[in-house]
Amino acid sequence: MKNQEKNHQKNPKWSLNNYRFFIVTAQLLIVNWFHIPAVKAATATPVVGVVQSQENSQYWQGITQRLQTIGVPYCVLPLSNVKSVADWGDRPIVFLPNIETITPTQAIALQAWMNKGGNLIASGPVGSLSTPGVRESLKTLLGSYWAFSLKDRQKINPTATQIPNSLNQNTLFGQVHGGVLVPNDGSGRVVAVWNSPDSPAAVVLTENSTFLGWRWGTDAASTAELDIAWLKTAVNRHLATPSNSHKNITTTPQNCPTPPTPPTSSTAYSPLPTSLKSDEAIDQLEQTVQWNIAPNSNAPMTQREAVAMQQQLDNLIGRVESANVAALAHAPRRNQSQSAKEDSTQLVATGLGTPTSDQQQAIAQARVVAKNLPRLIANKNYALARQQWLAARTKLWQQFPIDRRLATAEIRAVWLDRGTIIRAGSEKGLAKIFDRLAQAGINTVFFETVNAGYPIYPSRVAPQQNPLVRNWNPLAAAVKLAHGRGMELHAWVWTFAAGNQRHNQLLKLNIDYPGPVLAAHPQWANYDHQGKMIPIGQTKPFFDPANPELRQYLLKLYEEIVTEYNVDGLQLDYIRYPFQDPKAGRTYGYGKAAREQFQKLTGVDPISITPSQTQLWQQWTAFRTQQVDSFVAQVSQMLRQKRTNLVLSVAVFPLPEQERIEKLQQHWEVWARRGDIDLIIPMTYAQDTVKFQALAQPWITSTQLGSTLLIPGIRLLSLPTLAAFDQLQLIRDLPVSGYALFAAENFNNELHQLFSNTQGQLSSAIREPIPHRHSFSAALTRYVALQREWQIILSKEKLQISPQIVLELHQQAEVVKNSLNYLAASPSKTKLLATKAALTRFQAQFRVWMRQQGKDNTYQVKAWENRLAAIDRLLRYGERRLKLDTENQKHQSK
Repeated sequence: MKNQEKNHQKNPKWSLNNYRFFIVTAQLLIVNWFHIPAVKAATATPVVGVVQSQENSQYWQGITQRLQTIGVPYCVLPLSNVKSVADWGDRPIVFLPNIETITPTQAIALQAWMNKGGNLIASGPVGSLSTPGVRESLKTLLGSYWAFSLKDRQKINPTATQIPNSLNQNTLFGQVHGGVLVPNDGSGRVVAVWNSPDSPAAVVLTENSTFLGWRWGTDAASTAELDIAWLKTAVNRHLATPSNSHKNITTTPQNCPTPPTPPTSSTAYSPLPTSLKSDEAIDQLEQTVQWNIAPNSNAPMTQREAVAMQQQLDNLIGRVESANVAALAHAPRRNQSQSAKEDSTQLVATGLGTPTSDQQQAIAQARVVAKNLPRLIANKNYALARQQWLAARTKLWQQFPIDRRLATAEIRAVWLDRGTIIRAGSEKGLAKIFDRLAQAGINTVFFETVNAGYPIYPSRVAPQQNPLVRNWNPLAAAVKLAHGRGMELHAWVWTFAAGNQRHNQLLKLNIDYPGPVLAAHPQWANYDHQGKMIPIGQTKPFFDPANPELRQYLLKLYEEIVTEYNVDGLQLDYIRYPFQDPKAGRTYGYGKAAREQFQKLTGVDPISITPSQTQLWQQWTAFRTQQVDSFVAQVSQMLRQKRTNLVLSVAVFPLPEQERIEKLQQHWEVWARRGDIDLIIPMTYAQDTVKFQALAQPWITSTQLGSTLLIPGIRLLSLPTLAAFDQLQLIRDLPVSGYALFAAENFNNELHQLFSNTQGQLSSAIREPIPHRHSFSAALTRYVALQREWQIILSKEKLQISPQIVLELHQQAEVVKNSLNYLAASPSKTKLLATKAALTRFQAQFRVWMRQQGKDNTYQVKAWENRLAAIDRLLRYGERRLKLDTENQKHQSK
């Protein structure tokens, strides 16, 4: 995800001669544009290799149409084919449109190819999801890097006050929704800027590269006219420079496929990797949180930013100290196996940990860095400030106690994606995956059961089982494997997303195939304002939630899953409409049933309404939101009737409430307050802990969720191992009961070792209480661990409290512990009320006892208060489950 800090880069000072060179070159090129014959790519030697990957496939139609309009001979180069320098081919130019993931091998080959005289054009957040080494390499090749997306459209302006008449300003310098580029000192030359404060860079050049700061080929970002004008300028610039001629390239020629035409019924696409939990809504989410510390950048910073960086270091120090206290509080593992010791040694050897004796030194150094940041920034030593901050963060990360158990009772969930299931190929292959997850302490698996309209099991309700699964039943196998290892298995289903273009590519189907359900029932389809099932720039058709027949079909499908398979829960994903932006004229929800029902209610066909008609538009938005709300209630009611112990969860977006309703019609606060769902899993996906906390914090502290448990989601893709652990530690210091990892396909060996060491192994014989299943026992376990932490700190005389208060703390803590013990052993309404009262009294006293300590160690005291709050939430959740159990017993007795 492409969240970056909002550091506006002032234009680097570059010489007047350099500027004149670009303008003169542009004049000459524009004069000669139309001397290039508009030949078809298939009938001329390609001069541009246009790279295609899974990430730009959703934009491919727009990219192709623009390329064909330009008339420059080109060929398509699948990124998956690139393994060496020769694979980049012998074209003089390679174009990377909107490609965010490049492997180290591909980056090394690209650098070698450019060293031989190749020229690179790139657009969008190129390489932003790649490893740090790849990002640094691309930063050098392109003379800059993508910092963050702009929230709104901005006008592109030239860097000079006067532009020659031959440059069509209306064509090159229009309105674009792009991102800020941060040039390297000396190597990157800015030739266009955004019309916003500090004039951040929009287009950056080096001798052999051109970097366009927007997603080229997407109507949501820019017009086709502007895209074409800039690419023409870039191509002609590189072709017109003798020193950059393709004659200098000595790599082996590569056969290029004919560029594809816009999708038709006969279009064939190359299979692309799947299992990406990402779409345009996630991109929009990332634009709301911007934070990045770029090494070596000397871009100006404010004192406000210095304070923020200080706070982040202080918080990280707190997380490191908190993790180490938790590790000390946990009973040490005895008879530790040699393999576990070797795993710990390997983690340390690979830089993922250092001896704990370095901890105090690292913390002391970090505090000095934090203290000095305002002075460095006041003296304009911006690069040094960033470098010292990053070094301090890295050193602190290495002080996490990754070699021993520190986790207590918590929900440790992972999404087991369809791609990983299919690659397993059999129950035996799937068993290896469950073994790894159990060894890592994972206790809850969200198993992808319905994807793109296909169930992964043989169904009597659905039209077709997933064709990629043959001769076995993954769902039946998964239930058996999970339960045999002390894990829970929840069926993860796509709700209103009906198909997937990427899945069609795997099956070699027409790209626009709507999925098996809509193919059988086209009247259930939903549409955008232009009558398209798949919104522009997206990859999935959606059902119409207002259609009663569709709703009954989904209810029957879910009933089949929960009654014929002993799953522990059901998770609703895509429980929303697709992403929309009414302000940009992109709206959705015009299915036949929805239009008829709304017109019956209001007398107005919603297709004729615009956002400017405020009252009607609000009614239309409320109508669509209600379709989702009422379906969640229906599913919940059905599940409670069929199996009262089933857990219902939802995967949702953590956008602000009103924005989410407007753009997704997803109002999960309502579902939580009504008690329809048990677990909310917000997809708080971020590449660092700062962004993660900014996304998660509003919902973690929300009072709108009733007794529903909130479980933040962490995306593992491209996330450094210790960065993942840092996010986990933050979760453990907040008032929540666990986490969910996306996804199993990204659960690499390094993470496996880390989780195995710090969480311990599950088995059918060792069953820790899982909070959503045994909430009272989990509350007790977590409270006992918290008591041990206080005892450790008190034994080292690190709490600034008097002996009298220490005695009171011990006495009152035992009262709460005993009450929790009685409740966990034999739950009842009376014991629950007594326990809640004891905990409430203790929380109030704890704040008084820790008043002075809170001034000296704010983070640790707040973490303790948060853990007490998490225990309180478990009691409230358990109260709801207890009430359901009581009602069920009464019903059965009748």
